[in-house]
Amino acid sequence: MKIKNIYVKDIRPGEKINDSFLVTEKNLAFSQKGAPYLNLRLKDKTGEVEGRIWDNAMEWDPLFKRGDVIYVQGRAASFKNVLQLSLSEVKKIDDDKIDLTDYFPTARCDPEKMFGDLMALVEQIGTPCLKALLLAFFQDETITASFKKAPAAKSLHHAYIGGLLEHTLSVTRLLTLTAEHYQGLNRDLLITGGILHDIGKIHELCHRRTIDYTDQGRLIGHIVIGLEMLDAKIATVADFPPQLAMELRHILLSHHGMLEYGSPKRPKTLEALLAYFIDDLDAKVNAFKGFIEDSPNDDSGWTPFHRLFERYIYKGK
Repeated sequence: MKIKNIYVKDIRPGEKINDSFLVTEKNLAFSQKGAPYLNLRLKDKTGEVEGRIWDNAMEWDPLFKRGDVIYVQGRAASFKNVLQLSLSEVKKIDDDKIDLTDYFPTARCDPEKMFGDLMALVEQIGTPCLKALLLAFFQDETITASFKKAPAAKSLHHAYIGGLLEHTLSVTRLLTLTAEHYQGLNRDLLITGGILHDIGKIHELCHRRTIDYTDQGRLIGHIVIGLEMLDAKIATVADFPPQLAMELRHILLSHHGMLEYGSPKRPKTLEALLAYFIDDLDAKVNAFKGFIEDSPNDDSGWTPFHRLFERYIYKGK
């Protein structure tokens, strides 16, 4: 029996809702009059929507938790131009009745195809030690399995299964074009840095039911995790040049560009500078496109206000 029939992107204000969603956030809150209510964030593969349980919140609270898939009854409404579900009934669904692909967004391209395209770029690396380094990473089955499935972020960009691979392939393709345009670059170093810049995210983020940070991700972060992984693999490549290793480390350490964005170092080489700007470009283009696609399909040519970008985004007519 299919338990998923309507998706977030298709819900309109005023509609009755009898369907299932993944609970990504759940908080017991209190109204100005002191009445308890449940504040939920509900998700499927097409997007997220706010949910509220106004009545009997204390009774409903222990019946499900964050990460559960629940069947709900209620009605959709627009509150301050934001879609919200007012729920009257909730029931947890057993795991054996769930198809998680209904609730998790995934990359549109096939992961095996994307990985094959990335390996084709690896084959173009002419510097033997850099190619050996990349093969040391991607012939490691544990790393490869995680790399194909991992998201690239919790929420802002490529926040879906296969997002890290999609982002890495896009960044690397853009860097190959950049390397043809600008003279005086170490192309192989640039491409290798692009492929490995976010490798630490396979340990920074978990995605079993909801995308969230691991303990390692919160305490250390993907930049340092990636550097540790890089050092471990460099140690397996015979006679890896120390100067080249240092410049590659610098790309990973500086790819967020600024100290306030988490980079221990700002870019100080051409390769690091380009890796930072292309990484930032690809992330923001994906975030813009995703926000446009998830915005209400109304008569307005504008999205709702984007809190992180601090602007409305023009959708066009």
